[in-house]
Amino acid sequence: MNKKVVTFGEIMLRLATPGYQRFNQTDSFTATFGGGEANVAVSLANYGIESKFVTRLPENDIARSCRMDLQKYGVDVSDIVYGGDRLGIYFLETGAVSRGSKVVYDRAHSAIAEIEKGMIDWDKVFEGVEWFHWTGITPAISQGAADVCLEAIQKANEKGITVSCDLNYRKNLWKYGKTAGEVMPALVAGTDVVLGNEEDAEKVLGIKPEGVDVTGGHVEGAAYESVSKQIMEQFPRCKKVITTLRGSVNANHNSWAGVLWDGKQLFESRTYQITHIVDRVGGGDSFMGGLIYGLLTYPEDDQKALNFAVAASCLKHTIYGDYNQVTVEEVEKLMDGDASGRVAR
Repeated sequence: MNKKVVTFGEIMLRLATPGYQRFNQTDSFTATFGGGEANVAVSLANYGIESKFVTRLPENDIARSCRMDLQKYGVDVSDIVYGGDRLGIYFLETGAVSRGSKVVYDRAHSAIAEIEKGMIDWDKVFEGVEWFHWTGITPAISQGAADVCLEAIQKANEKGITVSCDLNYRKNLWKYGKTAGEVMPALVAGTDVVLGNEEDAEKVLGIKPEGVDVTGGHVEGAAYESVSKQIMEQFPRCKKVITTLRGSVNANHNSWAGVLWDGKQLFESRTYQITHIVDRVGGGDSFMGGLIYGLLTYPEDDQKALNFAVAASCLKHTIYGDYNQVTVEEVEKLMDGDASGRVAR
């Protein structure tokens, strides 16, 4: 299948405490790489989709190691630009049972935080491309990153490329003097497919469910329909709104599902009980990777596309690291109801 997808954003060095150790207990960290848009690119490459990740990296050995890591998974890194002094870092402490996970960012003045309009040749990047994906993390990094993200969206719109976004509200990142509410609407206005959850819609776009009580613990589909309709009214370009539904029993046990609104009908997935989470970081990105694959592969079947996204991200919770390292066959097996986890021999 010759479909080409471009994602744009920041990739970081991830330093995680081994096992379930706390930061103050450990004397070593496990080093991998990850970042919302890079995670989506890796998912798509695993599914056989031609995927390209665009970012700005410094010229040093850590950045080279990062680029080689992406290439290992089949991601095209040929349009990464270079400059700046450092790769961003994030530290991860994995929670257990009643203790949640913690993330500490060390990404100020990273190479991409100092990116400016004109540094990336979007005409070249978008040659032969069908889909462009961005997240709300990128415009939260700096004014420059927000400007370049908007530049990319506008160029994709000019070229008739489908644009998707994961709203991904991160309150700890919006530090450069603008709020998500000031920056994001102009970017979402150029977006065709929007993914988020109820908090994202409220914090980023100021949209809350109308006429629905969501305080009882169980959120009805009508609440998501209300939010989705409001997003489509505010942003007429938007054709599909997807919401991930995560119920957190504890740090190791989550329920996981999703809904998709296409402007006429609300599609709902089955709910998975993920009872022994290995690593939930990148769960939303694995959903987005599965969704893009599903919408490209089953363009007439939104229910199947949603089911693929939910099953793919369910499997991600069993895999260490940011990347969802699963195949189409493994996702389809779970979609078809085989959750046994039996040894394949």
